[in-house]
Amino acid sequence: METIYVEMTEEEIDEAAIETAGRILREGGLVAFPTETVYGLGGDALNPASSKRIYAAKGRPSDNPLIVHICELSALGTIARDIPEEAFRLAEAYWPGPLTMILHKNDIVPAETTGGLDTVAVRFPSHRVAQALIRAEGGYVAAPSANRSGRPSPTLARYCREDLDGRVEMIIDGGEVGIGLESTIVDLTGLPAGRPVLLRPGRITLEMLEETVGPVDLDAASLGGESSGRPKAPGMKYRHYAPKGSLTIIEGPRDAVTAYINEQTDACRREGRRTGVICTDETAACYRADVIRSAGSRSDEEAVAHSLFRILREFDEEGAEVLFSESFSEESFGGDGRTAGMGQAIMNRLIKAAGHRTVRLPGSGET
Repeated sequence: METIYVEMTEEEIDEAAIETAGRILREGGLVAFPTETVYGLGGDALNPASSKRIYAAKGRPSDNPLIVHICELSALGTIARDIPEEAFRLAEAYWPGPLTMILHKNDIVPAETTGGLDTVAVRFPSHRVAQALIRAEGGYVAAPSANRSGRPSPTLARYCREDLDGRVEMIIDGGEVGIGLESTIVDLTGLPAGRPVLLRPGRITLEMLEETVGPVDLDAASLGGESSGRPKAPGMKYRHYAPKGSLTIIEGPRDAVTAYINEQTDACRREGRRTGVICTDETAACYRADVIRSAGSRSDEEAVAHSLFRILREFDEEGAEVLFSESFSEESFGGDGRTAGMGQAIMNRLIKAAGHRTVRLPGSGET
């Protein structure tokens, strides 16, 4: 198929294009669109055929749940049941915004959208283009990130085009996204007997969640570990965010990390392999790789988060084959190992992008 490509901003929404996009979704087609986190690949959340098309376009395993995006809080009761009071407190604090809640689903939501689970992931995005599209569709848009499965999530529309051109009916270019990492996911289905569980860290941090609803448990996958069995939320089980080159994370004292990476990149270059390094402003001048990308200053974790997926894509554009990254563990941002801010979210994505390949040099802390 020929993919329609349109441009608009939050300040100047193309109403005619949005109406066309809404009709595409209502008729079972797919539309890639901007949100405040990353670009999403939207389909009708209540249409099983649309969800199947999302999985096919992405090459995504069908047991990997999709997130249902809404544009009115009142829509929550249509798709979810037994909604705990904590969900409304979180919605009041962080919706519209980059927070996804896992709740028990109503029968109106097909199993194809939820990966066969009796739960549903729900988000109310703050991006005005996303809200306009959801409203034009009818209020319920299933949307994972708009990339081929396993690739870095797109923060620019051209990355959607790179992965999905000819596979979807429309791509809406809304410019570069604001946050750059996917939404935080918290599971509320264990309430009231248990606690909320953080399944995927993001801009809404563990500390922020606990300030709103009290103690929150951590799923092993949220810390970069592997999730066993059927995933309850996106990003928990399968390889994600990977560049085409092999990526390894190096942990340890700063001088030891830079020396080790330089030794490795020098050896690779002698073998004729093109190398890349993810670092920070504080260390960028220390490296000798072919492609060196600073994610920003260690004093600004949001800037590092915003840059990560773009940098992984840029390595592909530069043809880098062997990649190394400094660690961005909690200690890197002054975290206490639990309330780690976005350092936890950055490491969650980076560890999965590296396929869990990590080298810990002498002097490394536990992670």
